Amino acid sequence: MNDDRGYVNFNEKSEVSDLKLQLRQLAGSRAPGTDDSKRDLFKKVISNMTIGIDVSSLFGEMVMCSATSDIVLKKMCYLYVGNYAKVNPDLALLTINFLQRDCKDQDPMIRGLALRSLCSLRVANLVEYLVGPLGSGLKDNNSYVRTVAVIGVLKLYHISATTCIDADFPETLKHLMLNDQDTQVVANCLSALQEIWTLESTTSEEAARERENLHSKPYVYYFLNRIKEFSEWAQCLVMELVAKYIPSDNSEIFDIMNLLEDRLQHANGAVVLATTKVFLHLTLSMADVHQQVYERIKAPLLTQVSSGSPEQSYAILSHLHLLVMRAPYIFSSDYKHFYCQYNEPSYVKKLKLEMLTAVANESNTYEIVTELCEYAANVDIPIARESIRAVGKIALQQYDVNAIVDRLLQFLEMEKDYVTSEALVLVKDLLRKYPQWSQDCIAVVGNISSNNVQEPKAKAALIWMLGEYSQDMHDAPYVLESLVENWDEEHSAEVRLHLLTAVMKCFFKRPPETQKALGAALAAGLADFHQDVHDRALFYYRLLQYNVSVAESVVNPPKQAVSVFADTQSSEVKDRIFDEFNSLSVVYQKPSYMFTDKEHRGTLEFSDELGNLSINAETGDSVVPAQRVEENDKDLLLSTTEKDDVRDPGSNGSAYNAPSYNGSVPSATSQPLADLAFSSTGATGQAPAPGLAIDDLLGLDFSVGTATTPSPPPLTLNPKAVLDPGTFQQKWRQLPISLSEEYSLSPLGIASLVTPNALLRHMQSHSIQCIASGGQSPNFKFFFFAQKAEEASIYLVECIINTSSAKSQIKIKADDQSSSQAFSTLFQSALSKFGLP
Repeated sequence: MNDDRGYVNFNEKSEVSDLKLQLRQLAGSRAPGTDDSKRDLFKKVISNMTIGIDVSSLFGEMVMCSATSDIVLKKMCYLYVGNYAKVNPDLALLTINFLQRDCKDQDPMIRGLALRSLCSLRVANLVEYLVGPLGSGLKDNNSYVRTVAVIGVLKLYHISATTCIDADFPETLKHLMLNDQDTQVVANCLSALQEIWTLESTTSEEAARERENLHSKPYVYYFLNRIKEFSEWAQCLVMELVAKYIPSDNSEIFDIMNLLEDRLQHANGAVVLATTKVFLHLTLSMADVHQQVYERIKAPLLTQVSSGSPEQSYAILSHLHLLVMRAPYIFSSDYKHFYCQYNEPSYVKKLKLEMLTAVANESNTYEIVTELCEYAANVDIPIARESIRAVGKIALQQYDVNAIVDRLLQFLEMEKDYVTSEALVLVKDLLRKYPQWSQDCIAVVGNISSNNVQEPKAKAALIWMLGEYSQDMHDAPYVLESLVENWDEEHSAEVRLHLLTAVMKCFFKRPPETQKALGAALAAGLADFHQDVHDRALFYYRLLQYNVSVAESVVNPPKQAVSVFADTQSSEVKDRIFDEFNSLSVVYQKPSYMFTDKEHRGTLEFSDELGNLSINAETGDSVVPAQRVEENDKDLLLSTTEKDDVRDPGSNGSAYNAPSYNGSVPSATSQPLADLAFSSTGATGQAPAPGLAIDDLLGLDFSVGTATTPSPPPLTLNPKAVLDPGTFQQKWRQLPISLSEEYSLSPLGIASLVTPNALLRHMQSHSIQCIASGGQSPNFKFFFFAQKAEEASIYLVECIINTSSAKSQIKIKADDQSSSQAFSTLFQSALSKFGLP
């Protein structure tokens, strides 16, 4: 293996040496055919560079061979130089002379290419060599050279902003923007100035004023009067500027819209969307006109959907979907435009199904549902699933419920697993909203075997119906009992949680038949490794132990029909997406701050300081920003799993002892549930004394470990704990994991994570310090530490928060592992209070 690899490397070196020799021979040659020979050699060099072979040793020879008027050779040479100059600034210095010479070439194409390559070197030490060629390029007689020079100024600004400002290039660009005859030069000047003035506005009042002036009437009208001369890209740039302009009165709004009316008929979809954004934003304060705008833009957008590529259709459909959600009645008569075609990609079909769901109303529901039912037999299984979900969503909108319920029940009788699974989930939601349909639905659901339902959501829906309507389903207790017997084979925590609740509900309705199953379910739940399952089982057990009647009122109270299901997006998020119309925000269906890097975020960006960390125990008032993880610390932030020792499975991360299930339960009894209630302690206000009646009834055994043990002293933390990052990393690698748990965060806490700095301050108020943090929505990662008061014992915490699921995964390492559980309880308590007033 090693010999083969060495042989390949030897061949590579030999080939590079041969190329170097041949290039050197051709460097000064003027013989006929020299340029053709150079082309062949240059192609070999570029080919080797492209596949990753290091040909930087040919730099000198390539520069010497660039002395030619052949533009193809020039392009290949510039490509080579630009590639290696970035990684080797010393080599870049060799190119300055020949690039500056080419910037004065008679051929404007070579002048432009040379200037572009010179600015693309991006070496800070060479900025002094860019000022002269850029100044000449901005005054060049050829528009192509001026176009390149304008972008070159922007590149110079990013390399050295001071040099760019001192050379007065922004003022030169402003003059070109207002006076140049070439529209591409004007568009490039507008783009460059917008970026430069936006970045400069944070430190310069003059730049801030210039940036505001771009949105003034003279500038906007100047660009609008030349709109037809611009390219499609430049037109979109101008439209974006116009969308931010605030007209003085309604007549000015109508003048702008009349001027841009023909842009809606443009063949380019980007121009149509940009014009649509202008129309929508200008008329936001004019309700009647705004509605007329929807009518006006409908036809152009629908035309773009059917006439473009699938990718363009998807982008236009995404914007149409946003508009439909705001005004569904406008598009309700055009629902047939959203029917799926056989040759469309899945992503387009999925979006069209969402559109059909949104435009459904009383007049078109029958036709839409009929079409969706056809898709349920589609060979594309994901689309078939989406079509069934769409039918259910329409039913939840209260349109033609009778016919839709019949269709869903027909889905349950189809011999396709995925169809049955999706239909079960929808039937559960329908029963929550339309409980009057329970008899018809239960008659069909009762014939479905739980063994044939494998998907967690579908099985959870079936279990919910078994518990909710157990009085109407003859076999419900026995089906639930069989599911409890296979508890260990069920890997989904969601199913196990539903099973616990369903068995409890069934017990209150048919106690003799469910008695054994409830005892087994509680015992299995209390011994479950998943924290949520364990906690729910413990909660149910203590409810039963306290008072069975109270337990019934909590678990199985009288229910009202659900009138409205919660929307997945808040109105604020939808408005933010609408404000970012004609951008990726609409395609992703989320605001830009949720998927862009910090430096590219707009007004809704995170604070630079992610938190505060006390570093001086003696001066408690001194705080510095919490450190971002550096290069050598990235392994901490990037690792989301660890193959360290985890907690003992028997402990469940809980201080409670689970009762064991002895299997021998008393015979079934028809004793009324009210007789199982424990008597209260009367006026003392204390909790009732625990008894063994419920344990005996359910077959639970508390004979082991019932002796009371003294509670450990409360854990107190040092509010001025100090730990440097190096020590944290060393301890993190050395210590085993004491506890690994999952907590749920409150909705207010998730909302507060828009600024992660708030979480760090909150935890610091509970004497838990942050030493490192990272990530972006929806995944955030934090490293905390705390110190035991009056001791040197340190606790280390890795906290991963997912804002989509509202869950936090916690790993705790400690010097004193015996107090890990106490610290975990304290940490969970602090985290649960985050975001609360």
